[in-house]
Amino acid sequence: MTEADKKAVRGYCMYDWGKSAFETSVTTAILPPWFFYLFLEANGLTTTLAGIEMSATAIWSYSVGIATLIVAMLSPSFGVIADRRMIKMWWLRILTYLGAGATFLLAAAGTGLIPISMKWAWLMIMFVLANIGLNGAGVFYNALLPHLGDETEMDDISNRAFAYGYFGGGILLLVHLAMVLMIGSETIPLVMATSGIWWFGFAMFTFKWVAEPHIEEEMEMTSFIESSKFAMREVLSTLKKRKDFRTLFFFMLAYFFYIDGINSVTALAGVFGPAVLGLTTTDLILAILAIQFVAAPSAIGFTKIAEKYSTKSALQLSLIVATLVGVLALTFAPLTPDSHEEYDLQYTWDAENETYHAIVLSSSITDGQLAQDPDNEEQEWAKEFREILPVQVNDKINDVEVLEWAKDSDDQPISIDVGNVSLEALKAKIAESRFSMSVKIGDDVDSFAGVDHPTNLGDGPLDFIAETARDLVWQPLGISVTIQFMMLGVMFGSIMGGCQGLSRSLFGQMIPETRSAEFFGFFGFFGK
Repeated sequence: MTEADKKAVRGYCMYDWGKSAFETSVTTAILPPWFFYLFLEANGLTTTLAGIEMSATAIWSYSVGIATLIVAMLSPSFGVIADRRMIKMWWLRILTYLGAGATFLLAAAGTGLIPISMKWAWLMIMFVLANIGLNGAGVFYNALLPHLGDETEMDDISNRAFAYGYFGGGILLLVHLAMVLMIGSETIPLVMATSGIWWFGFAMFTFKWVAEPHIEEEMEMTSFIESSKFAMREVLSTLKKRKDFRTLFFFMLAYFFYIDGINSVTALAGVFGPAVLGLTTTDLILAILAIQFVAAPSAIGFTKIAEKYSTKSALQLSLIVATLVGVLALTFAPLTPDSHEEYDLQYTWDAENETYHAIVLSSSITDGQLAQDPDNEEQEWAKEFREILPVQVNDKINDVEVLEWAKDSDDQPISIDVGNVSLEALKAKIAESRFSMSVKIGDDVDSFAGVDHPTNLGDGPLDFIAETARDLVWQPLGISVTIQFMMLGVMFGSIMGGCQGLSRSLFGQMIPETRSAEFFGFFGFFGK
């Protein structure tokens, strides 16, 4: 490989380094909660779009789905044209400008330029545009791979690019989290802006060092309509000739299933952790960081395995480990609280003043919040027992009274004196909920967990696995569910880069180099 070729490979890798800022800091860690906050501030719990009442979660999901669907449907057609005209780098530039520019403009929601009632809508629109830019650029970015080296070099190039991405995204995420934790949420607009700048800035190395792949017989320029018709004809022609690419299409079918499984794990972990295991936001962020910095060197490690054995064997190993992680996830089991201070709702008797001091565990302030739907059962019993619960009115919801756990301006729990009252009725209600409760009078402690609390196992058909693991391993060794989650996260991170990089490399080795953009368009379609 010449110096120019090595420089082109570095330029290729730098694009992954840059775009990963959007995938980690924006999409995974910081933008979703900011969107939900601004939506709540503007609309309360729901708003009406096209005559349909929708929540923030539903709108966010539709936004991601729309952006993904648009790119998935257009990718093969775009690829056909890019294989016949020297426009791969041109499209990569345009879609990067769109994606990085929209990411930068997310910051406008944190300024006075956008009315409060429209901030969430601005985020939604910019996020859709940024996703279209990201996924669209990915088609042409991946299509460059077969032109950067021969088949023996493709594993190294593909995995190295993913390693760059994990390192780059992890470094910026670490900086962004430090900003948010040390300075506060007012830095979020700066996080959005710097993510866009990071993506655009490092993409400049790609544009400068990676040359447009040469095409021997370039197609003449035609109108947009004619080009679209031609692209559709070619896509249909390729699908009709699928028997000529039998092995390739079998691989794409397999890829569709296994990458969907891997994507499902990464997509649902952020919901499964807090909702099922009771993890805090900080726990999740630490897990993301661990995965980023483990996945990077592991991707390089899988290159070595592929060199010693084969790309296919290394990919199979990564999928075996991924399957093992999925099975081991069945052993997740939160430990039973050991002390009064570990329960969600704590009542401590003050004999001198003859009153209970009521407080909520600090992690519950942010991750075990009362359901904010005014018609939810939790709101009903919270209002019924509001005189003896540490609750306050959520002042961000104006159309109806909604209670939340009592906290100060720094989101720290507030202790409330409730007097010398009977707690029996409240205890009966908490026993039917997802919260735990502890009442301490002197040295006597009465503690329990609600029926839906994460520590209560045994209802599901496979819960015996988690119970057994907790009894034999987690509880005796004192390994909390946070550490359990982190351990499997690191294990999963060890194969993510290798699996993604080797899949792209193997696909690149199988396709005709002259039709790389078209086939990587299908690759992108099956990957969505």
